Amino acid sequence: MSGRSQQYLVILGDGMADEPLSELGGKTPLEYARTPNMDRIAREGTMGMVRTIPDGYEAGSDIANLGILGYDPRSCYTGRGPLEAASMGLYLAPGDIAYRCNLVTIVDGVMADFSAGHISSEEGTALFATLSEHLPDISLYPGVSYRNILVVHEGKGATTYPPHDIVAETIEPYLPSGNDARILLECMEQSRTVFSDHPVNRARLLRQKPPATQIWPWSGGKKPTLTPFLTLFGKEAGVISAVDLLQGIARLAGMEVIRVPGATGYLDTDYQAKAAYALDALEHLDFVYVHIEAADEAGHLGNADEKVKAIEQIDQMIGTVMKEFSGIIAVLPDHPTPIRIKTHTSDPVPFAIWGKGHDSTMAFSEKEGTCGRYGIIDAPRFLPLLFS
Repeated sequence: MSGRSQQYLVILGDGMADEPLSELGGKTPLEYARTPNMDRIAREGTMGMVRTIPDGYEAGSDIANLGILGYDPRSCYTGRGPLEAASMGLYLAPGDIAYRCNLVTIVDGVMADFSAGHISSEEGTALFATLSEHLPDISLYPGVSYRNILVVHEGKGATTYPPHDIVAETIEPYLPSGNDARILLECMEQSRTVFSDHPVNRARLLRQKPPATQIWPWSGGKKPTLTPFLTLFGKEAGVISAVDLLQGIARLAGMEVIRVPGATGYLDTDYQAKAAYALDALEHLDFVYVHIEAADEAGHLGNADEKVKAIEQIDQMIGTVMKEFSGIIAVLPDHPTPIRIKTHTSDPVPFAIWGKGHDSTMAFSEKEGTCGRYGIIDAPRFLPLLFS
């Protein structure tokens, strides 16, 4: 490994925390899964709980990861859209409002699928290309799979709702409201018309895949300003994630975006490739933040077996890293994504740190975290604690 004096690795399993489940014998997925490496970090290290969602904020990965990376969302958060726009390298003028824009499947006025069956990036690009021809005053930018960006120029903002929070619910109460609502609703209506007989959807139906019936814009905001990570903590840092949100935060914070072939942001991501790239990055960086989305996706699907499997593969990835890396390692989720409700909650989550002494904790779980040395801390205190 690198000859740097002290190095740090944070491994974040998005949405790993959960509730006890009857189908798992009254255990949480973290308690049920085989996690010898996370348990070793807890047993040989120190634990605590971190409150990642401030009061009054939605339980989102944007809020949580900003806080964990040392940025207080109460002073810098403007919306998820502009963070993902930054990841795509998009220029936002001072009056631009960038919205995250999902491709979704609506059936009889109900949110049937917030990802249009995890539509491919190629299919999404084709749908957006056609839609752009009908929306000349709006800028549309295709992203990865169902995750895209819609920019309202000289926008004023709107109240919107994440589509993954309203799966199986009637969409009417959750339509946009406020200043930009009229234009957003017009865009949504136009997308329904354009997509209704689009070749992409005809092909998806033939393959018995959910069609993308329309767009769903949400979490808009103007470009935020983040203090460079190097200025904030004095450390050269990088981020590994297949998710635009994390890559956007990294770009805005001046952190290296480390792209990993085979990283998908879904259940089939290449965990071991992420381990290998993290180890390579630590040859020239002081701090690497590895984000893995799979457990969160399983939570949104309400699939306990897939969540356990994702957690176990994250643990295997951690084992690979621990064989080669002698610095300080921390592991944690960003928020719970309980199987029962299929969406995020704002409950505190456990964290464990290996390489800074030990306490009485014996395994990595929600329950053990409450017994740890550090008690409950707010997310912006996490990295100062790690680096202290």
